[in-house]
Amino acid sequence: MNRADEVERCEYLYVHQDVVEKVTSEMPKDETLYDLAELFKVFGDSTRIKILYALFEAELCVCDIAQLLGLTPAAVSHQLRVLKTSKLVKNRRDGKNVFYSLADDHVRRIIDQGMEHINE
Repeated sequence: MNRADEVERCEYLYVHQDVVEKVTSEMPKDETLYDLAELFKVFGDSTRIKILYALFEAELCVCDIAQLLGLTPAAVSHQLRVLKTSKLVKNRRDGKNVFYSLADDHVRRIIDQGMEHINE
């Protein structure tokens, strides 16, 4: 065992066993934490954030979003597919047009809280 291994080890198995047990009992399942991490990955792309901001204001079709953001319809469609798979946007068909909107108010609250955090 080298010196680095000795430094990183705790002297006791649990220093504060009651606290460790409480945190362990409150910790979500690994699958849930994985799903949460995957959700936050979706917010890690500025194009998707721009699309969500556009959808804050109005229900939009792919061509409207592409025009607003200066992107190709194909690029917008790809990002909308990611957002829809993550249940952040929904769509409705009106004839040949498909309109996109935020899936629910949770999406706006997540973005608003993120903005609040970075503006502190």
